[in-house]
Amino acid sequence: MGRDLHTNVTEFIFLGFSDLSSSLQSVLFSFFLFAYILTLLGNGVIILTVTSDPVLHTPMYFFLRNLSLLELFFTTVTIPKVLEDFSSKKRSISFTGCAFQMFIFFAVGVSECVFLAVMAFDRYVAICHPLRYMSVMNRTLCYKLTVGSWAVGIFVSLGQTTFIFTLPYCNSNHINHFFCDIPPLLSLACANTFINELSVFIACLVGATIPFLLIFCSYINILSSIMRIHSAEGRHKALSTCGSHLTSVILFYGAAMFMYLRLGTQGSTGNDRMIALFYCMVIPAINPLIYSLRNKDMKKALLNLTLQTVNRSKRQTF
Repeated sequence: MGRDLHTNVTEFIFLGFSDLSSSLQSVLFSFFLFAYILTLLGNGVIILTVTSDPVLHTPMYFFLRNLSLLELFFTTVTIPKVLEDFSSKKRSISFTGCAFQMFIFFAVGVSECVFLAVMAFDRYVAICHPLRYMSVMNRTLCYKLTVGSWAVGIFVSLGQTTFIFTLPYCNSNHINHFFCDIPPLLSLACANTFINELSVFIACLVGATIPFLLIFCSYINILSSIMRIHSAEGRHKALSTCGSHLTSVILFYGAAMFMYLRLGTQGSTGNDRMIALFYCMVIPAINPLIYSLRNKDMKKALLNLTLQTVNRSKRQTF
């Protein structure tokens, strides 16, 4: 990313959680490390399970595997740097490194917003048009929808990153956050950022609000179809396939839209950090639990994978 001619900043310093006591920072370091390991293990297990079990080679689990991959990228672009900064006195990141971190973070974040809409469409076809499900959700369409989600994320993120990092930064280079996020960077710019805030708002409409409306419309149709199912067992089965996805949508969209649709009325820094902590770490860590604990097929596949691993290790031992 090229820099503006009036930009004197060559690196940024993360203030992060430096305002907290050393004991609280130690607790946070342990929490970050635990959540990151949990995210790696949980999403890694889902990817491995879906890949290795032929029963799960369906569109729904294909999308779940890709969602887990997005979650891995989402945390890895920020958390290792945060863990490093906890043990470093300087806590710096280069200008280019900050731009790269923001680009990857928002590319993955917007892609996940679109991808959750794709997963809602998959549930809509499965419940509202069950006889046509496999013909509509064929492999070609699944790949196109996945690539399209990534393309939207990359396009939106490239625009936002370019707009942010061509602003002049000629005063402080201290980011009052634990990663390169849009709100704290805009507060450092020594220029009018109204156009940038407007572009962020438009990007949120394209990358978050429109997919959210598509999800809302999908679930209106899904609920309408479920209400026409006569048996209680049939209604429960249909709802159970949507429960995990709906929980993820509420958690992810709720936190992200609260953060970025209110740029002009930013709350306290502490609140912003807590919201960012929630969608950067907590959601990716608990998503594997949400999707696996409430899914009989996933639990069965996990059990089979565990048994296969144990049997393989026994054969190697003897």
